[in-house]
Amino acid sequence: MNEQESINYKRIAEAIEFIKLNFKSQPTLDEVAEKIHVSPFHFQRLFTDWAGVSPKKFLQYITVEHAKQLLKDKQATLFDAAFDTGLSGTSRLHDLFINIEGMTPAEFKNGGKNLLINYSFAESPFGNIIVASTSKGICHLAFFEEERKAFEALENHFPNAHFKQMVDLIQQNALYIFRHNWDKLSEIKLHLKGTDFQLKVWETLLKIPMGQLSTYGAVAEKINNSKASRAVGTAIGSNPVAFLIPCHRVIQSTGTFGGYMWGATRKTAIIGWEAAKVYRAN
Repeated sequence: MNEQESINYKRIAEAIEFIKLNFKSQPTLDEVAEKIHVSPFHFQRLFTDWAGVSPKKFLQYITVEHAKQLLKDKQATLFDAAFDTGLSGTSRLHDLFINIEGMTPAEFKNGGKNLLINYSFAESPFGNIIVASTSKGICHLAFFEEERKAFEALENHFPNAHFKQMVDLIQQNALYIFRHNWDKLSEIKLHLKGTDFQLKVWETLLKIPMGQLSTYGAVAEKINNSKASRAVGTAIGSNPVAFLIPCHRVIQSTGTFGGYMWGATRKTAIIGWEAAKVYRAN
């Protein structure tokens, strides 16, 4: 994603925010285009290039009623459906090739001492990202606005680790997830620092198919702890790997999307973008 594409995403994010706040009135193409100060023709083309569908179709994906209907239709088989196909399309993307390996208790306790962590900055359809890896897998991925603050956040996760700014094969494989040529993806490994409970929640998130949504309560039931919705929410909020572990697919039981560590507008954009990819694949 070049500088112009980055600017375009910021425009799209502004449009999505406007749509999200005004979806009940179903704003027209002209109204949204005027809000972001571009012509309706340019906005239609810009948005369709980014999302793969028209602004009108995208609006349908991000309304509360759509989310409610999706949960109603899919919740019963939400997790069971995750592994039922090969990499024939985008709808089973996460579920088939990402594995989690937890750090050892010693690594967890000592803040990454003796770990060598490579990190780099990259671009995605949803803004700039920082991605970091150990020899065992991706240990950190986050959206950011400022590089310095992004690296400081990484350091805070692993205060005793050794860092080197470089792109390695593990990072490259992970970043293929943002591209359209899915068949080039090889198996992605995650090397994460977390409690047993957190790892169990994150593993459960990986089983939510692309283009579908779940709730905090449903995730709690899946880990056989139906009363742990609040704790599940805390574990989801501690997810150290944006997008690869799809915490954005968990919403409130009312159908509203709720908060997101990297911004509610970005969460809305990702949910709509994924729904558009599944729509096109089908």
